[in-house]
Amino acid sequence: MAVQRVAVLGAGSWGTTFAKILADAGREVTMWARRSEVAEEIRLRHTNSAYLPGVRLPRRVTATDDAAVALAGAQAVVLAVPSQSLRENLTEWRELLPGDAILVSLAKGVELGTLKRMSEVVSDVTGVRPGDVVVVSGPNLAREIAQEQPAAAVLACADHEKAVAIQEASFNPYFRPYTNTDVVGCELGGACKNVIALSCGMAAGLGFGANTMATLITRGLAETARLGAALGADPLTFAGLAGVGDLVATCSSPLSRNRTFGERIGRGESMEAARAAQGGQVAEGVSSCRSIRELAHRLGVDMPITDAMFRVCHEGLDPGTVGAELLGRKQKHEWS
Repeated sequence: MAVQRVAVLGAGSWGTTFAKILADAGREVTMWARRSEVAEEIRLRHTNSAYLPGVRLPRRVTATDDAAVALAGAQAVVLAVPSQSLRENLTEWRELLPGDAILVSLAKGVELGTLKRMSEVVSDVTGVRPGDVVVVSGPNLAREIAQEQPAAAVLACADHEKAVAIQEASFNPYFRPYTNTDVVGCELGGACKNVIALSCGMAAGLGFGANTMATLITRGLAETARLGAALGADPLTFAGLAGVGDLVATCSSPLSRNRTFGERIGRGESMEAARAAQGGQVAEGVSSCRSIRELAHRLGVDMPITDAMFRVCHEGLDPGTVGAELLGRKQKHEWS
């Protein structure tokens, strides 16, 4: 299952970075960009200044605004669009997908309405089994990896051979991918960490320090693991790169859109002002806190931090107020 030719559908910061990873591992990569000017810049200048200013892309990366051109002959197709637009985009591309290509999802979230994980959305649209989709997760802040700072990731797929094929296609001197068969756990870790990062950002905006951050990270991990247990995930996954690894990076770094969005809200900015300050890039946690909260309620899983983020982002409550409510909850055993 050797992969040499890859299509990356989406030209945001993570999609562009993953294209660079693949090219630096010796693969030929064609990106699809919605905007023709972005595709032209990548193709002619080997840069994507809108999302990764100052980063030079390898010659093995080219780009087009025509999905059919990008997908022609691809042995693997990387889906690099935001979680809430994945279904719409993939519906447009469905008839163009090469029948034997490995589908790879970079999106992290739970779909609004259906409450499906991203591999389930891919399965719905394309007809492949959810377990046949390779899911990428881990502490993967795009700019750091694009600068070739050492990083690792998890490639999860129930079909281990497909995970290994993408592992071999993406392994390079600065990017070390591991395989895993727990698709559920890896996807939940990737989705929930965005919500917990919002809470850490809000805490920072309110002026709180390391103890508060550590508390939110560890209690956030606990509620993520509870949701995972209810859906049959392997508990060990949450102790790995897709769990605590991704959580720590996203909650701690100023490069995290979710953390910086939350920090603006914590400082008293409106949702509209925080969105404008993001420069058009998506803070996935704002949508995900709604769908994850609904999924948790459906399963009877207690996720108080997720619930608090929903109330701030969608009901307009003050971050300081919900923080006080979290601290004032009924006392309990740590693992209950």
